[in-house]
Amino acid sequence: MNINDNNDKHCDSDANPPRRSFLKKMAVGAALAGALTLGAGQAQAATTWKIQSVWDAGTVGYDLFEEWCNSIKEKSGGELIFRPYPAKAVAADNNALFDAVRNGVLQGMNPFTLYWSGKIPASVFLSSYPAGPDQPHQWDTMFYSLGMLEKTREIYKKYGLFYVGPIQHDANIIHSKKPVNSLADLKGMKIRVPGGMVAEVFQQFGVSTVSLPGSDIFPALEKGTIDAADYVGPAVNYELGFSQVTDYILFGPPGVMSIYQPVDLMDLTVNLRAWNALDPKLQ
Repeated sequence: MNINDNNDKHCDSDANPPRRSFLKKMAVGAALAGALTLGAGQAQAATTWKIQSVWDAGTVGYDLFEEWCNSIKEKSGGELIFRPYPAKAVAADNNALFDAVRNGVLQGMNPFTLYWSGKIPASVFLSSYPAGPDQPHQWDTMFYSLGMLEKTREIYKKYGLFYVGPIQHDANIIHSKKPVNSLADLKGMKIRVPGGMVAEVFQQFGVSTVSLPGSDIFPALEKGTIDAADYVGPAVNYELGFSQVTDYILFGPPGVMSIYQPVDLMDLTVNLRAWNALDPKLQ
């Protein structure tokens, strides 16, 4: 019995070390696999940006903006996600939108560049203005061939913003409750216009100008608070219901849809810190 006991003990002592060694190797392998999985997950974690547009929800403008934002994930290989928001969803008005992007509450915005005429004076020349360039290719030439893009980015940098680039859309038109057959007919009218140089020109003809976001134009026309309103082109204006509360559309001279904003420009502007934090290939 003693011999057998000793033999059993001897056999156990020979068998246990290999078994313990195997279990240790398995544990180390599992730990390494977990670490590699964690590292891969961290490497693939996407950067998510919140981007608010000035387009109202339900309009063709916002639908296109939302579709474009949703395409960024695929275009960036899953590394960057744009979460779109319509007008007023996060920032309640234009001033709040500007500050929200500067302060990082939002990482980006899709505004009408002219909205910042009171904050960034140069913006009046970064979007369509009365008697200015009236063809889309003229703006493309100025931005991409004559240094306007670089100069704009230099200006925006002072405000903690990065101007990614311009976004063009159609000419603006005015919906009016009153007929206007000459410049003299404008005198005494109260008209919603975007501000800046556009407002100053209309004021020279005796117009009382008002600045309103797109979603506030319909109720102002309906109540008679304003006599007429500029916003954008026919498609979005129709969706916002302007034709229901006005009888006239004011165009430019024959053959010219708009003389005061013939090529309206929006843009994509982002928080400068958020931009600088991106990998150069994502930029």
